[in-house]
Amino acid sequence: MSTLDKESTGGAQAPAGDPRRWKALAVLAAIQFMLVMDVTIVLVALPEIDKDLTFNPKGDLAWVINGYVLMAGGFLLLGGRLADMFGRRRIFMVGVICFGVASATCGAAMSSGMLVSSRFVQGLGEALCGPAALGMIPILFPDARERMKALGVWGGTAALGGVIGSVVSGALTEYVDWRWIFYINIPIAVAALILVPRVMPESRMEREGRSVDVVGAIAITGGLVAVVYGLIKAADHSWSSSTVLIPLLGGVGVLLLAALWEVRTPDPMVPIRFFTNRTRVTSNVVTLALLASFHCYAFLLILYMQQVLDYSAIKSGMAVVPLAFAMGAGMGAASALMPRIGVKAVLAIGFGGAAVGLFVASTLEADSSYVGGVLPGMLVFGIFSAMCYPALVNGALYQVTGKDSGLASGVQTAMQQIGGALGLATLVPVAIRYTTDHIGEGVLPTVAQSDGASRAFRIGAILVAVAAALVVALMQKVDATPRNVLAEAESGDETVAQPTATGATT
Repeated sequence: MSTLDKESTGGAQAPAGDPRRWKALAVLAAIQFMLVMDVTIVLVALPEIDKDLTFNPKGDLAWVINGYVLMAGGFLLLGGRLADMFGRRRIFMVGVICFGVASATCGAAMSSGMLVSSRFVQGLGEALCGPAALGMIPILFPDARERMKALGVWGGTAALGGVIGSVVSGALTEYVDWRWIFYINIPIAVAALILVPRVMPESRMEREGRSVDVVGAIAITGGLVAVVYGLIKAADHSWSSSTVLIPLLGGVGVLLLAALWEVRTPDPMVPIRFFTNRTRVTSNVVTLALLASFHCYAFLLILYMQQVLDYSAIKSGMAVVPLAFAMGAGMGAASALMPRIGVKAVLAIGFGGAAVGLFVASTLEADSSYVGGVLPGMLVFGIFSAMCYPALVNGALYQVTGKDSGLASGVQTAMQQIGGALGLATLVPVAIRYTTDHIGEGVLPTVAQSDGASRAFRIGAILVAVAAALVVALMQKVDATPRNVLAEAESGDETVAQPTATGATT
């Protein structure tokens, strides 16, 4: 490896015995919790937001969510590469500032346009700070055994954020004001800005003689934005409509052209070598299936409880608290099992169990009780889906050099965003269309709605089961030994750090 690709670290480094690395992880995890929570926290509050700001009935309200997803999903790869090149701590702080300021303007929004535009900026903030934060973990934790634990904490915190968002949103919307679902981000952002320079080292790849791949950056970002936009529009338009097909096909075409460019340019934004590792590629592909199924489940479950079981916003929010506990248990199990049986085995168990959980959830009926109908599927799906998150992050960062940690983080985070958009664009419409068609045939609305949700859950279960098969068939088994990312980067050695424990396999 040439000196151009060496890892450069500035400021105080965090050696293996330095307790600051755990403080830094706490700050990074808090920000990730905030970012993920912000995707779901808006869902419960949408009716109140609509009342106050009077959105256009043609679907503008959906852009409170879609604007965030579009910017985050489209710019994550660029954000990750910028962090590698210009400094992960620096880009992280820029992203946090961007997110915090946008949160303040969201809360203070006096019109629908002000809120939606602020959500776009929030999404851009995530695209900058999310990959930069995750990319710091291999640097903060050079020992593979500690790194596996740290990535488990990271993945678990992110998963819990999605669940807790519904609870927090229900409480704030019902007892305070919907604006506080955005204002609560501000103290977290301020605390991060104060603490980050004290506990986190700066790190970047050496840029001597290197240039920013402007063509690749524009093409990849533009292609991703187009694909995510097409998926968003597929939620309320036919897949054969031009509104969906033009951005989807156009985005894929631009991404293919970008791949051709990246192969030929001497200094690509996304090196093709990054996608040659099948464990890393498999981890990112199956992330799509898990996140699509999870977002579909969470969205339709809230609708089922509010519209079929007639729960209030706060009651439906509190009803998903057991899901958070189940996910906490699943993440704890994954963190304990990964060093012993490896990432691949944990993923196979997690995806297989999650598929079973969704099949159990699909038995919901219009007259199901909470304890007998909702809770069993929630607990099984929560435990096993949560086992996947820490393992997926470990797999996505498998054999990633220090110079590419931000890029790898951007790819994994982008897959999570795109997976969520895919679930809302494909699985949720399956339920909605089934419900609409059967109500038109004279079926009771509550019966049609519960049957529609059950159908979507079964499809999600099949997707997750296929993902489990891909994990078993494609992921590698590689004996791992602890490696030191910083030492390898500074020595110029091309060898890579493996995020697995001694004697474990991935």
